Amino acid sequence: MRKRELALEVIDRLKKEYPDAGCTLDYDQAWKLLVSVRLAAQCTDARVNVVVEKLYARYPDVDALAEAEVDDIEEIVRPCGLGKSKARDISACMKILRDEYDGHVPDDFNALLKLPGVGRKSANLIMGDVFGKPAIVTDTHCIRLCNRIGLVKDMKEPKKVEMELWKIIPPEEGSDFCHRLVYHGRDVCTARTKPYCEKCCLNDICRKQGIK
Repeated sequence: MRKRELALEVIDRLKKEYPDAGCTLDYDQAWKLLVSVRLAAQCTDARVNVVVEKLYARYPDVDALAEAEVDDIEEIVRPCGLGKSKARDISACMKILRDEYDGHVPDDFNALLKLPGVGRKSANLIMGDVFGKPAIVTDTHCIRLCNRIGLVKDMKEPKKVEMELWKIIPPEEGSDFCHRLVYHGRDVCTARTKPYCEKCCLNDICRKQGIK
């Protein structure tokens, strides 16, 4: 099976397995997803969802968060780890949104990359989830599963994985596909234990079935 054919089959099976898969970060406005994505680095989405409740209760909009002292932001977001750098990036990012984008998150990939603390993974997540544009989010689940399944081979660098996936994943499927990989990576094709290959919907087409 060629990689393109394999990709389409994986997409189809994961759709059936996780029909309602979506972003696991809670947000109701684009700027909140921007904040949560920064906090999620080396932190679980579940913890981020708890921490931001307090952050937004105190700073309910872009202007309020832009005006906040970095130390005050850090105090709230510290449970997410790397509090100092995350608080600094969030503060700087909100100031840019306020001063340059009238409080809105830009819907341009390159513009997003220029925001403090925003890399390709974060920019793709926002492009796909907020703006409904083609996106491939190469987080740790995506990289691990795509190597195991055989969509890429011995490739760990996020950007390289992303570029390879663009060649075989239909653009309109990329965002949802990556969300489903997260669900599958947490529940079945796990990282810290032996994968549960016996209950995997991909076990007959996975290139590395049973690998630890």
